[in-house]
Amino acid sequence: MGPDGSGVLPFRTVGIVGVGLIGGSLGLAIRERNLARRVVGIGRRQSSLDRAVAVGAIDEATLDITAGLADSELTILATPVGVMEELAAAAVAAMPRGGFLTDVGSTKAQLVRVLEHVAGDQCRYVGAHPMAGSEKRGVDEARAGLFDGTLCFITPTTHSDPMATRAITEFWQRLGTRVRVISPAEHDRLVAFASHLPHLAAAAIVNVVPGDALGCAGGGFRDTTRVASGDPRMWADVCLQNRDRILEALGNFSNEVRTLRDILSDGDEHELLAWLEGAKAIRDHYVAP
Repeated sequence: MGPDGSGVLPFRTVGIVGVGLIGGSLGLAIRERNLARRVVGIGRRQSSLDRAVAVGAIDEATLDITAGLADSELTILATPVGVMEELAAAAVAAMPRGGFLTDVGSTKAQLVRVLEHVAGDQCRYVGAHPMAGSEKRGVDEARAGLFDGTLCFITPTTHSDPMATRAITEFWQRLGTRVRVISPAEHDRLVAFASHLPHLAAAAIVNVVPGDALGCAGGGFRDTTRVASGDPRMWADVCLQNRDRILEALGNFSNEVRTLRDILSDGDEHELLAWLEGAKAIRDHYVAP
């Protein structure tokens, strides 16, 4: 290992706690890119773990987190954020002292604070959040290229070990992501607008459309509301952990809807066209086709 933390990869053993869509895709990508000699999956259901081995996402599987992480140089928590705190304590107790710990949670401020405390001086924790995924679930939906070209946030704090930050950054870069190092609080502000609000808006649209209209919905409706099919339990945990920032985003969204209502009430074609053109210009500039 170099003095700057280079040369950490490949790891001898990586442990993935939660081998679903994200954890399974991680395992596939790690093995495809030779970022570890051995990938161990830890989960709650033997049938799911057996399937993860069958599709090549992991080399070995176990229901026992203590046994599974006994040799883990890098442990990745790839479960819903609502259970990460509990699992982190078990993971830290099982890992070799000085190992690296990270996660893929889509909220960070609360999670990082708790996981840093749990990690203590036993292991080196740095948070991460790859902006990749699907409304689908399970390791059968996993694919090695899921992270290619996506953005991954790395969220160190003043307590983070610099070597760990470099190692986790290099790990995600070698998985094909574009890494952005950012504070946990700023992460939560950005994803409240860019990820959490769109999910809730999609769910709200589904809830407001009457059944007879749903029966004739076309491709536009499917594209706009696709994310509303995501796991409700997972999204409830996300929303509660990032509640303040999401409320801020919802406030801005409410104001924009009010503006649109005013434009339509006035019947002002010029204002309506300008409003629609403005939205199109912003999306076309920032969002790839």
